[in-house]
Amino acid sequence: MAYEVLARKWRPQQFADVVGQEHVTRTLTNAIETGRVAHAYIFIGSRGIGKTTSARILAKALNCEKGPTPYPCDVCDSCKEVMAGNNLDVIEIDGASNNGVDQVRDLRDNARYVPSRSLFKIYIIDEVHMLSTQAFNALLKTLEEPPPHVKFIFATTDVHKVLPTILSRCQRFDLRRISVQDIVDRLRKGCDEEGVTISEDALLAIARGAEGGLRDAESALDQIISFRGKAIEEDDVLTVFGLVSRHVLENLSVAILKSDIPSLINIIAEMDRAGKDLQRVVMELMEHFRNLLIVLYAGQDAAVLELPEAQMKFYTDLAAETEAGRVLRIIDALVETDGRMRYALSKKTLLETGLIRCSRAAETVTLNELLKQVAELKKNFKSGAPAFAVIADSPSKDNSTAPQKKKPSPGDEAPLLLKNWPDIVAHISKADPLSRRYFLDTVPLRTDATHLVVGFDPEFSNELERFDNPRIKLALAREVEKRVGRLLGMVFEPLKPDQRPSLSANPVLPTASNNPAASHTGEAKWYANPVVKTVVEAFNGQISEIRE
Repeated sequence: MAYEVLARKWRPQQFADVVGQEHVTRTLTNAIETGRVAHAYIFIGSRGIGKTTSARILAKALNCEKGPTPYPCDVCDSCKEVMAGNNLDVIEIDGASNNGVDQVRDLRDNARYVPSRSLFKIYIIDEVHMLSTQAFNALLKTLEEPPPHVKFIFATTDVHKVLPTILSRCQRFDLRRISVQDIVDRLRKGCDEEGVTISEDALLAIARGAEGGLRDAESALDQIISFRGKAIEEDDVLTVFGLVSRHVLENLSVAILKSDIPSLINIIAEMDRAGKDLQRVVMELMEHFRNLLIVLYAGQDAAVLELPEAQMKFYTDLAAETEAGRVLRIIDALVETDGRMRYALSKKTLLETGLIRCSRAAETVTLNELLKQVAELKKNFKSGAPAFAVIADSPSKDNSTAPQKKKPSPGDEAPLLLKNWPDIVAHISKADPLSRRYFLDTVPLRTDATHLVVGFDPEFSNELERFDNPRIKLALAREVEKRVGRLLGMVFEPLKPDQRPSLSANPVLPTASNNPAASHTGEAKWYANPVVKTVVEAFNGQISEIRE
């Protein structure tokens, strides 16, 4: 006997066996049970998701000897003939080759005659959108008011080409693409029946490549069995169809998010050597980051993904380390890369540059992250939290092989710092230009085992938060560490009259008071504005232009 391919062998014969179309099968089942069967139906959807199968099951259910019944027996002559495709009262027509007005006229004339032995004469027209406009118009009257014994069932992959006058006379069912998990479950069940051993990753690879079409997945599995036999691993699927493994996609996405350019280049080179379809890699990456984006917004409730548990765990873990704005920028860059690769001579080069752009987009801080940092800074300012806590807990770098400089004892560090204080103040001014006028009148007073006490002009006693700025303390501590060889905490106290430093010892750096340009443009006024002050401090910025 001739070999029967799996897609035909596993074709569902009952409504309950149709995969992923519960909204259709339940409606049809209820319609038959309640006697509300319409005279015309149209099934819409992409290839291989059950349009023709649902039409045949409906025809079998209406003409079963025990029917109409939502559960055809599959043993009576009528059911067997429908399954074999030779029932005289169930006429299947290919819309692509019978699209003329003459064929529709013949159909219309034959529809007047009663069925030979069944309850209904059923016309199944596949790819109905291929009918010409004249053919559609010739069918209108019969479709609107058919004889009681006639039922029409249409199927199409391109509903936009079907005339609205046809659609309005039919009950419409939009079939969904079948989820990856449903395809995996169906293939696993079929493999168990056929005695085929297949890994979970191999099933996932086949389901991904099917793009929502169960028939495509079954045909792919049939081909893999012919290639490999009844013991199938993921590598077998990837070799035959040029797909990229899930682990490679995951590694690629992690490299993009971490801006690991060397890893990106190596992964792309390996895929190119293996002969992978680089255009398809971009499409799968878009799907990959789309899933991550949904997890970022929906969290554990992202049931719309319908992914296996292992993949959901990967997305959940990755979502905790990234931000939605960055993922959106990556998807935009992938869309642009996909459009350009269609016309590229060197797809490898374009993929490399495209993914490098993605990685740069991933490392750019988003506005939401900046605002979050500002809010955190404001919270720390208000709470009065120790600004130097991070520095105090950080161990200093230790290089046992480097020559050790002699560290001054705590008692002689203040004179050393006083000598280098102008240079230290200059470096602090680079860290925060607004702080320079405050630090010009400071002086190191004394050190102990853990802290440096810095005196400041009593005139600034009401602005102690200026010296408590965490960023300034960090910069000052690091500059001091360069001179004394150890990390010290910073403590500030107002100077006594006999402790006032000599201004000539410190360099006169430009400030709002001695810079004519600042006075002319009103920078000093805006630097003093509380809102501007907070933003400039948070981002270590300067006012470059004022528009009033």
